[in-house]
Amino acid sequence: MQWQGAAFEGDRAALATLAAAGAKVVRVYSESSVWVLDEAQRLGLKVVMGLWVGHPRLGFRLDDAEAVRRQEQSIRDFVLRNKAHPALLAWGVGNEVELGQADPLPAWREVDRLAGIVKALDPAHATMMTVSDNSDENLRRLADCCKRADILGINVYAGSLFEILPRLRAAGISRPVVIAEFGPIGQWQAGRKPWGAPVEPTSSEKAAYFRDALAFLGRQAGVMGAFPFLWGAKLEQTETWHGLLLADGSLTAMTDALSAAWGRPVSEPAPSIRGIGIAADEFAPRQEISAGVDAVSFDGSPLQTEWKVLTESVGRRPDSDYEPPPVRIAVRFLHQDAASARFVAPERPGAYRLYMTIRDRNGKVATANLPFLVR
Repeated sequence: MQWQGAAFEGDRAALATLAAAGAKVVRVYSESSVWVLDEAQRLGLKVVMGLWVGHPRLGFRLDDAEAVRRQEQSIRDFVLRNKAHPALLAWGVGNEVELGQADPLPAWREVDRLAGIVKALDPAHATMMTVSDNSDENLRRLADCCKRADILGINVYAGSLFEILPRLRAAGISRPVVIAEFGPIGQWQAGRKPWGAPVEPTSSEKAAYFRDALAFLGRQAGVMGAFPFLWGAKLEQTETWHGLLLADGSLTAMTDALSAAWGRPVSEPAPSIRGIGIAADEFAPRQEISAGVDAVSFDGSPLQTEWKVLTESVGRRPDSDYEPPPVRIAVRFLHQDAASARFVAPERPGAYRLYMTIRDRNGKVATANLPFLVR
């Protein structure tokens, strides 16, 4: 693969750890991350610079001529200001603009129009439009659309990653392909508890996915680049589902897996989780709850586990990217150590999660959580 790196959302320290892990390219999503260009130049990284294109599902009106004009002008100005930056590798024009639309073509055509404008302003850099993998029908629609974008970026999760290339070929798509996002099973794909809470893989399970996925992609001649999602911390369903780092910048088994794939295997990896469990799925208010984790450090040295209970996420509305943060619940712990915890269930009925963050002597972490219901 020519483009080896990750999708990024974080601070300067996180960008530095990405470079140290062996990445060569970083993908950012919008003009608000323009600072990454200068910092990437200092770190020896190249940047796929995102140009944000308004989403109809979030209220952008494609039939509002003035809004369309303002967006185009903003993109023109940004490209002209930054096209000569030495860290610039390519322009990422839009990201999943079609989400929530029964017919994706109007949104895609606007992205394609803007990609043509960007290319005219800056012929020296490729343009990439990025779409979600949501159906073979949409891929077929895409084959006859949007020829002004040089590269097709596609965001794909879980096992679909291993099937996407033949599906693209079957749909008639022949242009260069970048896996613009990928990761283990998403919350929209995962198995669910009876009350609807999705079950998140542990950090060790996610690391195994990234290891296998990157090995697979490395063998695919038709993939120009691949960006694991997401180098940084991200709240989406849980505090840990998609973030490859913790909010404090701590490295994980997932970052170890990426570093190994990028040619820099680590000698002291993050803790490994072999199993997790909770006494039951449902509890009465104030009932005693016990839970445990089987985790080991790379050298057998002691681990420390932080246990905490949060409310279950209410998720996002279809017309918003804002997700209200889950609330931490001050439960009474009767016992807690590196391997087990006992605590008193919350008084208020509802859906909760028990989070466990296992840290080794180097500060690397393993993460897992267990949803439970109080009724």
